[in-house]
Formats: sequence, C-alpha cells, structure tokens
Amino acid sequence: MSEQVGQDIRALRKARGLTLATLAEQVGRSVGWLSQVERGQTLPAIPDLGRLAEILGVTISFFFRSASRSEAERGLIQRAADRTPIGNATHGLVEELLSPGLGGSFEMLKSSFAPKARSKTIKPRAEREDGGVLLSGQLVITIGGQDFTLAPGDSFQFAAKPYAWHNPGDVPAVVIWVVSPPIY
Repeated sequence: MSEQVGQDIRALRKARGLTLATLAEQVGRSVGWLSQVERGQTLPAIPDLGRLAEILGVTISFFFRSASRSEAERGLIQRAADRTPIGNATHGLVEELLSPGLGGSFEMLKSSFAPKARSKTIKPRAEREDGGVLLSGQLVITIGGQDFTLAPGDSFQFAAKPYAWHNPGDVPAVVIWVVSPPIY
C-alpha cells in the first residue's frame, strides 16, 4: 500500500506544481522523509497523511480507496466500490477518479455536470491534454473561444487551450474525461 500512496502523493504534488522542498516545508517534514514516502519506502502517519491530503486538495480517504483489495490489483484495477467522489455538487461538478493510480501519464475521470451548471474559463498548463466522450445529457464545451454542443456519443480532444463548459439541460451530463498528465 505504501507504494501506491507514494505514487499518488508524487502525482498530486507534480499536478499542483509543488517541489519536494515546498511540500515538505508545508507538511513540516524533511525533503528526505517526503522523498521516501513518494518512493514507497515509508508510509506516513495518519496526521502527516491528513496534512498532505489537505495541502493537495483531496480527502484522506482518497489514499485508502483500494486498501482492501489484493496487492495484485492495486495500481492496476479500480473497482466501482472504491471510487472517491472529488468536487462538490453545489459547484455543479462532481468527479470520480476511474484510474487505479496517478502514477501513469494520464488519468480517467467520470465527470457529472449538474443541470444548468456553468464553469468559468479554465486555463490548463501548457503540457496538458484533455479528451472525453459524453455518455448522457447535453454539454456545451467552449474550446479556445468556440462553442461546441455535444450529444451522447460525441467526443472531444484538445491540448493546452482555454476551455469552459455548460450543461444547458435539465438532467446531469455525464462525461468520461481523460487528462494527461494527471491533475488529481
């Protein structure tokens, strides 16, 4: 389990643009300790893991999402029962991490956009690429200032362009979203 936790911490740290030194300082630990955690050589105590979760913007349960699974499954298989919701329905978007880990070059998310919800423009980092397919509902996605209305089965892909979304419908819009590199 410590290897998976370490990989997730490293991926989250990098996605947030934090250095080892910066995160270690915020947690109140040494760079060496954090490096050992990220490499799976040590497992942080619950208070340290709680502080890491807080700084990285996830719940502590995020790190235990597949703890009950066999060692062979961890990092390879993500069971539906182990998914952790990310986000807040009051802001119009709730996501579930579908990827079994964050150590790879991309992540998969199930994104549920509330009826009538709308985002502000999102400006991704230069190396980021997004893609997805709308499973249900309707979604208007604005990519580089141009609006596209998606129906179930429609897909999209773009790299390093500002984007926004809007669900004009009366039912949730559900998208399987792929992001590279991982952001959660």
